[in-house]
Amino acid sequence: MTDLKNRWVLVTGASRGLGRLAAKLMASSGCNLILQSRALEHTASLEAEIESMGVKCYSVEADLNDIPSVMRMLEDIDALGVRVDVVLNNAGLQIAYRSEFCLTPPEDFVVSFNVNTIAPAMICYHYLPRMIENGFGRIVNTTSGIMNEPEQAGYSAAKAALDKITKDMATKLQGTGVAMNLVDPGWCRTDLGGPNAPNSPESAIPGVVVGAFVSDVTNGKLFRAQDFAGMELADAVAKAEEAS
Repeated sequence: MTDLKNRWVLVTGASRGLGRLAAKLMASSGCNLILQSRALEHTASLEAEIESMGVKCYSVEADLNDIPSVMRMLEDIDALGVRVDVVLNNAGLQIAYRSEFCLTPPEDFVVSFNVNTIAPAMICYHYLPRMIENGFGRIVNTTSGIMNEPEQAGYSAAKAALDKITKDMATKLQGTGVAMNLVDPGWCRTDLGGPNAPNSPESAIPGVVVGAFVSDVTNGKLFRAQDFAGMELADAVAKAEEAS
């Protein structure tokens, strides 16, 4: 299992749900955290909790539906003077469920692609060259197993696009010390998944972070977080590496 102690990790969508759980797990592994949410106050309590664990933590704000806001956030992180070695592109948005799917408005696609595809892609493009130059980096992009639901066309199409971008970029990383992988948390009872989802948010831990701890040989893979539910982190990472 790759030792990430003292490395800086950016977690998007860190204020609640899976992002919050992932950030706390990374902190418990000795990582320093940069927490993204739409407003600084949303991560204030988490920042204090993480700092009490003996690691460093900053909060940054950005509206992922506003790409200029994302670019400003990246500038703000650069100004911190820290080296981001791990990115967990956790944030996502399922904009609506359209029972009359043939009436899906174009805005569903615009917002969905901004949040679920373009914003994480811009974050990847920002950090990948630096990671390659440094000879180390891990990026985990959160996808979805949703299929055959035209009622959620904007969301599913945006996630499919993120899958394609991630796998294509991963082909360029062999031998660089950098790895990019995907994780599907499964249908969880989060604000996005809703109260009727079959899985608790905790069941996606540690699966949503295994891609941060695998070796760089494990690259361009899709991990299903529910396959690692209830496992210790080291065992989950070993299982992920063995499967790849």
